[in-house]
Amino acid sequence: MTRLKGLPPVMDERTRVLILGSFPGDESLRRKQYYANPRNQFWPVIGAVIAEDDFHYLPYEERLSKLLDHGIGLWDVYASCERQGSLDSRIRSPVENDLAVLRTAPGLKLICFNGKKSGSCSDIYRTEGYATLVLPSTSPANTIPFDDKFDAWKRIAKYL
Repeated sequence: MTRLKGLPPVMDERTRVLILGSFPGDESLRRKQYYANPRNQFWPVIGAVIAEDDFHYLPYEERLSKLLDHGIGLWDVYASCERQGSLDSRIRSPVENDLAVLRTAPGLKLICFNGKKSGSCSDIYRTEGYATLVLPSTSPANTIPFDDKFDAWKRIAKYL
């Protein structure tokens, strides 16, 4: 199995909420973009949370800029892993990202986990003093309705 390397963090000194996935899927790695699979509901869900209509249709760099303007950052729990395909259940030999990077966001208050796999690491971040929230995965593999995902995800708005 090939060792895969993740994407760099998207965060700055304005970041108050950091959303962590487990590790980028194949399409995200190929395009070097978070949540690049068009069936992943991340961009429509987060667009609804920040009340940005048609957010998911904006160019990728513009979406990132707007997220940062709203105090939201993106990253993953794992810096690298071995995996065939995009499913979290296939992640092998993961290496976690360096938590020291979080110091670049002095106003960071809440770390959200996009799904159970990344959420399994929430205790590590809580011991670092951050509030944590495990949210339903926006992955197409998670078939709960969009409205149910949005109802859970909108809880981050009070931190923005």
